[in-house]
Amino acid sequence: MRPAIDPRHGDIEDDASSSKRRSLLSLAGSLLAEISLPKLALAFTLLVVIPSWALGIAPIVAAIWFGKLSSKLASGLTSLWPAILLVIIGVVGWFGGRRLLRLAENSFWSLNSLAVQPAYAVCREAFRQIAERLLPVRATKVQRAKLRAAAALVSGGMICAVALLVLALVLPHADLLRGAAGVGTLRHLAAVALANTVVLVTAYLAAAALVWGIADATMAQPRDLEHFDERPTDGRTWRIAHLSDLHVVGERYGFRLESGRSGPRGNERLRRLLTELEVLHARDPLDIIVVSGDMTDAGRSSEWAEFLDAVLRHPRLADRMLIIPGNHDLNIVDRANPARLDLPTSPNKRLRKLRVLSAMGALQGERVRVVDRARGRLGATLASTLKPHLGEIATFADVGRPWLSKRLTELWTSVFPMVLPPDTDDGLGIILLDSNADTHFSFTNALGMISADQARGFKIACAQYPQACWIVVLHHHVVEYPRPARTLSERVGTALINGNWFVRRLKPLAGRAVLMHGHRHIDWIGECGGIPILSAPSPVMEATDDMATCFYIHTLAVGSDRRLRLLQPQRVTVEGEPLSPAAW
Repeated sequence: MRPAIDPRHGDIEDDASSSKRRSLLSLAGSLLAEISLPKLALAFTLLVVIPSWALGIAPIVAAIWFGKLSSKLASGLTSLWPAILLVIIGVVGWFGGRRLLRLAENSFWSLNSLAVQPAYAVCREAFRQIAERLLPVRATKVQRAKLRAAAALVSGGMICAVALLVLALVLPHADLLRGAAGVGTLRHLAAVALANTVVLVTAYLAAAALVWGIADATMAQPRDLEHFDERPTDGRTWRIAHLSDLHVVGERYGFRLESGRSGPRGNERLRRLLTELEVLHARDPLDIIVVSGDMTDAGRSSEWAEFLDAVLRHPRLADRMLIIPGNHDLNIVDRANPARLDLPTSPNKRLRKLRVLSAMGALQGERVRVVDRARGRLGATLASTLKPHLGEIATFADVGRPWLSKRLTELWTSVFPMVLPPDTDDGLGIILLDSNADTHFSFTNALGMISADQARGFKIACAQYPQACWIVVLHHHVVEYPRPARTLSERVGTALINGNWFVRRLKPLAGRAVLMHGHRHIDWIGECGGIPILSAPSPVMEATDDMATCFYIHTLAVGSDRRLRLLQPQRVTVEGEPLSPAAW
């Protein structure tokens, strides 16, 4: 007798976090019902209140120090003790002030990534969404491009106006210059520090939003790439297989949390994909296989085990594979509960990062190098960089001790970007970025950001090989595609918050770089600012077992003119395979 419920087909529990099977309103309702208010309050304190207080109190402490220093200088150094006291004040200010400045800077950028840039991005994309819906269906691409530019300018102006209004209201309650003279009780100190923070952040937001709006309005808008280059008669070519969003699960019949029963079960499709890729490689060798994030569905150990097992069965492919972290590898706190919070003090987020580092070390550790920022050049390989920390990594994975957290967090930030250098000065190199925002909430797991520190590392790598061409790989999409979005959540829920800023940073590489990403599961090849953008479809996320999916093999060429050409890509189909019924 067959069971009344076939467990191979899943059930409603597999759709708990699926945006394909449930509406965002339904998911939000579940979130509100399940959220832990004490953890939310603690997370808000650690992520918002403390950075706000640290930023706001920095000007007060600095004013106190300058006041003390000035009074001692004004009173004159008529005896030994005032001179000694002046030296002590100077030393304390020099060393303590640097730490205070670093704390204030970190707090400011933390608030910037948490609220300032997201506010601008949400406003800009909301205006674009509304405006595109008002356009006639037959609107031309030029009209849509002008509309995108206008929406950026309007949103920048509106945010600037709101920020200036808030600044005017709060400024009378702030005190940035008088130090202790402007502060009374401890309660008053907290209020003044908060007012100082609001003044600093809103002043920055008012100026930055206007600058961002003008810059986004005047930059080249994304467009579909309608023509591919011809193969040059001289020079070199490279074949690059671009995979993304594999979402490996840890169970034979497991479903993906985002697609639920609207997607495939288990990892059989990945195994068939790798087998097909092996055949293609034997027929026409591949140079590189890029996987632009989301190797796993939730960053769990069992999922990484399944991924590595599948890949290492094909050593010739593994030797050519480069991977980067996606949001599902890092930011999924709980597969079944999007209301779950990861506190900043929790070891789980760092543990997921260490699993990524471990897999990257195993697959590409001997080939890619990290950036030595102190020397302004490429440094050691990833394997050499990780080697002194292997004991700490193993200990943390075993016991999760908080005292190891800071060092391992610094290790994570120091290894990005990773660089596969060109084999010749005018060859083709690959830069691997971590574009994931540092979120602790599953419901906001999909947001991305490129840090200023990674952008500096990116610039160092390019400067070392000024004649080289580059493949730039990140997980998130840098610009919205030039097509109407079905919902606003598609624009803002998965965005690279400072994507337009990063595109402008790529402008000097126009004609010498292509950009590869995944994340949206959308098959799109376009261009923005002279940079071709290759968006990879997911071979597992938008189809059930019986449906066919695809991926692309791109051919890049560099001729005697040293310009990077994108040739007609090869579309590879992965056929569906329905589950054959078993007699139970």
